Amino acid sequence: MSTTHLSNPPVTTPGDTSFFGHPKMLASLFSVEMWERFSFYGMQGILLYYMYFTAAEGGLGIEQGLAAGLVGAYGGGVYLSTILGAWLADRVFGSEKVLFGSAILIMAGHIGLALVPGIPGLIAGLVLVGVGSGGLKANATALVGSLYREKDERRDAGFSIFYMGINAGALIGPLVTGWLQESHGFHWGFGAAAVGMAVGLAVYARGRKNLPEEAHRVHNPLPAAERSKYGLRFAAIAAVIAVLLATGIVNAENLAMSMAYAAIGASVLYFALIFSSKKVNGTERRRVAAFIPLYIASAAFWALFQQQFTFIAVYSEEKLDRNLFGWEMPAAWVQSINPVFIIIFAGVMAALWTRLGRRQPGSALKFSVGLFVMGLAFLAFIPLAGDGKTPLLALVGILFLFTLAELFLSPIGLSVTTKLAPKAFHTQMVALFFLSVSLGTTLAGMLSGLYNPDDELPYFIGIGGTAMLLAVGLVAASPAIRKLMGGVR
Repeated sequence: MSTTHLSNPPVTTPGDTSFFGHPKMLASLFSVEMWERFSFYGMQGILLYYMYFTAAEGGLGIEQGLAAGLVGAYGGGVYLSTILGAWLADRVFGSEKVLFGSAILIMAGHIGLALVPGIPGLIAGLVLVGVGSGGLKANATALVGSLYREKDERRDAGFSIFYMGINAGALIGPLVTGWLQESHGFHWGFGAAAVGMAVGLAVYARGRKNLPEEAHRVHNPLPAAERSKYGLRFAAIAAVIAVLLATGIVNAENLAMSMAYAAIGASVLYFALIFSSKKVNGTERRRVAAFIPLYIASAAFWALFQQQFTFIAVYSEEKLDRNLFGWEMPAAWVQSINPVFIIIFAGVMAALWTRLGRRQPGSALKFSVGLFVMGLAFLAFIPLAGDGKTPLLALVGILFLFTLAELFLSPIGLSVTTKLAPKAFHTQMVALFFLSVSLGTTLAGMLSGLYNPDDELPYFIGIGGTAMLLAVGLVAASPAIRKLMGGVR
């Protein structure tokens, strides 16, 4: 399972400032990720409604709590599949080929959702989109990290710019699919997601041949003699999954819990493999140890943040006053509020980190701030509890807190992962970070099932207060974490 890293020298020189002061290749990765996120968030913006709306409303009529759990499990599966994408890149195809193939799978999945009715279309579409998105995310992120040397002060800013591209797609996607869903039906919305991914694929394909050799390299090729062995292993895993589903051991009701166990198990296995590998030296092991509390904080953060697609999606449909001058805004458009703030403030944060340079706070403290503000966002629901509609501006303010929290943790998490990664596990360390997102996303679906609209306070206080306590604990541990990082900030 070990791999060689994405080459120690960057694919560009430190003097390459052709894209807003950053390497030119960042523009290509910015573009493909933007269109992939357009399709992904456009689909996800209407997915929960498609699942629990009645047949008369164009939906599948799945019970609301179960539907929210399934959305969380699906989101967790997307990030869980980054393991497969990272392994295929490092051992078989190289990051660029995996990224391109994953984009094709994503487009096919959206086409399935658009054209195949009922549960079969839902299952086929989500599996294809989930596997494809996982393969694309791990490799795009790893390639961004490879653009910068370990101590290049532009790294955090570069990831913030990359994050802006993600959120440009996340902004436009729900606006388009939400409007199409309400005006023409769910399948038109899913079709728009397919078109968006097709556009991104076409743009990326045109520039494929111009990418540096580093993007095409297989860093730790799997020997031909071992390919059949690994093929049998993957076939065995697929067979076990098929048996679990066919026998009902894993079913719709316990899928979210099963996905959480899978994420935890895969994470423990990855940490064990890295710590036991002879290719990892003492300094690298200490850095991986420093990553463990950041992994936990990341999982806790995403368990709250990803409730935008579960709890907040339902809240927006049922309790939010969406009336604007006599016109009712589609509920899916709420998903575009956070990306608006990201686009406005991601550049500000990138400039701030660049200006502060070595004076900026360390990664652990940034994580602490992000987790604390995320908890505060849920406590901000408390004055809105009770009967009556929630003003749109109140939810906008809460989602602004979501955005601040995200900017302190998510791009920083991507950046610090590439800095702490052992040379032999560079891409797969990125997959390990996404496992924390997988676990948190799955928990977001499970936690949303605890929300009781008739007794809201325990939910807001419990979730928000727990996040803030974890943030305080991370601040207390930050000196020890910084020491283990061995010079990495």
